[in-house]
Amino acid sequence: MREIAIDGDMIRLGQLLKLSDMADSGGEARELLREGVVTVNGEPEMRRGRQLHRGDVVALGDQAAKVV
Repeated sequence: MREIAIDGDMIRLGQLLKLSDMADSGGEARELLREGVVTVNGEPEMRRGRQLHRGDVVALGDQAAKVV
């Protein structure tokens, strides 16, 4: 699992997908979310603007990233 450090209190899901290299662009992130293949803390998530906080885990297939 990859750890993604954030400076502020939160990061948006679309930003994290790009930062963690799970998506190459915002358009790709939007498509992945629309397809329902991204989970946050084990639950499917389709909102690109979902706020993530330290401790949240985002997964796509065999890739996972934890916000730290």
